[in-house]
Amino acid sequence: MKPLTDKLALVTGASRGIGAATAIALAAQGAHVVLTARTTGGLEEVEEAIHAAGGSATIAPLDLAETDAIARLATAIGGRWDALDILVLNAAMLGSLSSVPSIDPKELAQILTLNVSAQAALISAFDPMLKKAKAARVIGVTSSVARTPRAYWGMYGASKAAFETLIGAYGDEMAEISGIRTAILDPGATRTKMRARAYPGEDPQSVKEPAVVAERIVRLAIDGFDAGHFERV
Repeated sequence: MKPLTDKLALVTGASRGIGAATAIALAAQGAHVVLTARTTGGLEEVEEAIHAAGGSATIAPLDLAETDAIARLATAIGGRWDALDILVLNAAMLGSLSSVPSIDPKELAQILTLNVSAQAALISAFDPMLKKAKAARVIGVTSSVARTPRAYWGMYGASKAAFETLIGAYGDEMAEISGIRTAILDPGATRTKMRARAYPGEDPQSVKEPAVVAERIVRLAIDGFDAGHFERV
């Protein structure tokens, strides 16, 4: 029996990059994986890859920033399964890289909606299902700029700093009253479309593949971790 057999996992931003690799890796270890992202075509490709490898997955195309989208997702998943064992919060928006005085308030609001507000809504919506799991794992994918401010990365960095605070606070709240544990994982330089947009002149082959990060996320899901866990890949 595979280590994640009979476990249910939800991965956001699962149509490509780290999210797609994580979904495939979780399924390879026996989990049934619910894949969500805005891009239906990308989700279908990941689902097909999982099924071709003998795994199990369900796609749920939606925009997490859309009003009521997360509530609908939780209702649909809750109507089919009792507990959620693994929640990987990977979806995020980079936005423009600009100086702090040049930040566009409208774009900042969009980034905070997806990178912070939607993440809080996901935790809230799936909290009942996470509590029903024997040892639920919530893993948030962050960035080094959340803890080390960098010029022109203020908008994205601020959103990820807030994201980390949400994950950490939830983990602290749950540590003594449930089996829920939270972890924050900084993937470091990884070959993704977001990375290519941020560093257009970089050779993609000079940074690691998303599968490397995915394997670390899966290992955390299998082995578990202490409350408030943080690591960089």
